[in-house]
Amino acid sequence: MRMRLLFLILIWAVAPVFPSVAADRGDRFALVIGNAKYPDAEAPLKEPINDAREIADELKRDGFNVDVGENLNGDGMRKALDRLYGRIKPGSTALIFFSGFAIQSNRQSYMIPVDAGIWTEPDVRHDGFPLETILGEMNNRGAGVKIALLDASRRNPFERRFRSYSAGLAPVIAPNGTLVMYSAAPGSVVGDNGSDHSLFVQELLKEIRVPGLSGEETLNRTRLGVTRASRGEQVPSLSSSLAEDFSFIPGVRPPPGPTASLPPPPPPPPPPLPVAPVERPLPIDKPVPSVEKPIAPPLDVDRLAKSDTTAKDDNKDTKNDASALANDPTIKSLNTKLADNPDDANALYRRGQVYASKGAYNLAIQDFDDSLRLNPKDVEAYNNRCWTRTVVGDLQAALKDCNEALRLRPNFVDALDSRGLVNLKSGQTKNAIADFDAALKINPRLTSSLYGRGLAKRRNGAIAEGDLDIANAKAMDPNIVKEFDDYGVR
Repeated sequence: MRMRLLFLILIWAVAPVFPSVAADRGDRFALVIGNAKYPDAEAPLKEPINDAREIADELKRDGFNVDVGENLNGDGMRKALDRLYGRIKPGSTALIFFSGFAIQSNRQSYMIPVDAGIWTEPDVRHDGFPLETILGEMNNRGAGVKIALLDASRRNPFERRFRSYSAGLAPVIAPNGTLVMYSAAPGSVVGDNGSDHSLFVQELLKEIRVPGLSGEETLNRTRLGVTRASRGEQVPSLSSSLAEDFSFIPGVRPPPGPTASLPPPPPPPPPPLPVAPVERPLPIDKPVPSVEKPIAPPLDVDRLAKSDTTAKDDNKDTKNDASALANDPTIKSLNTKLADNPDDANALYRRGQVYASKGAYNLAIQDFDDSLRLNPKDVEAYNNRCWTRTVVGDLQAALKDCNEALRLRPNFVDALDSRGLVNLKSGQTKNAIADFDAALKINPRLTSSLYGRGLAKRRNGAIAEGDLDIANAKAMDPNIVKEFDDYGVR
């Protein structure tokens, strides 16, 4: 009996010597989601499905019990998260990887399911899944290590609906014992690299496969690899509050060498620099932040007047656009609503939004016309018709719409931004600068206003100031140049 008791005492004495190995290779649970087919996007994303599958395979090799979801709708994401929560045990490791679209709203980052109906900023909170809530639930279930990897710093397809809320992802406030990594710095977005795999995931997989690194070292090396490979254009964000050791692959650390002796990663890019003060205020044709009377730029008759032949061509294009988009899931749903109630102003407005996002501008204008006929005080419809008319070059009508939107809602930031574009295309650079200034006072990170103001300043002779605005806008959104090219503005 004494010998048995001595044996048990020895076991109890030795067991604590190996806690890190037991915890590191014990209960590990992961949810991996790749969302690629968003109806409101121009085309399915190339990277998320391939990246999610590779991440899932690697995590399985590293001892994780992995649940994989592809193109999950809201109900699918909710059920997948509930399954993850149900598996978590006290002291276990819980990980979520998400590739797709995520949106910042109210200083939180929301992962977006493929069927989300995002029309206004509150819809993000209704349909999206907040990262901080997910991490908090993992913590409440007892997870010792909580990891979130978001490859979702993409320019979202809903931004023309509420651009002031779509500037990348938000810094995260997470519980202790958490590792969070974004594929880009907070407030920044990453352009499509045209590949079937994202640069972020390529570098992440490379570092996860190195044994003996702590989780924090793995992600730091990933951050450095992405930064170097992109030549500083993409700098992932890492937040850590780990309270215990964690390794993706415990083992012997690799011998010192070129990889092991890498210098620490560079800091994230600084926020946009303030514009140097102007010696004397720029003259403004008329005060514009809350204009009651429309500014009347010179009417370009040659641009706006259409011949009978052009009108026939427009009608033909409109029919072709309607036919081509008839099978779009969102359009089909809205068509059904409008078949039941042709005077559904909200459905007309939303269909106009989808048409505009797909480039079917004539159809969009028709729907905005009908929506405003039913609700003449719809400020959002005026703003969106203003923007759509600006894109197609109907500048005088666009200006009237923007002015009406601002009469109904003074200092409406999106209408200020849209009217800035109207004035820029009309050659009214001073008015454009004033509009963009007013928009940026409300939302300093409104990239389109920052870039538009840069172009306007250059045209107005302030080359250095314009170049600074343009550089800062491109740093926040690499796709902003293409957006303005699509507007016919360079």
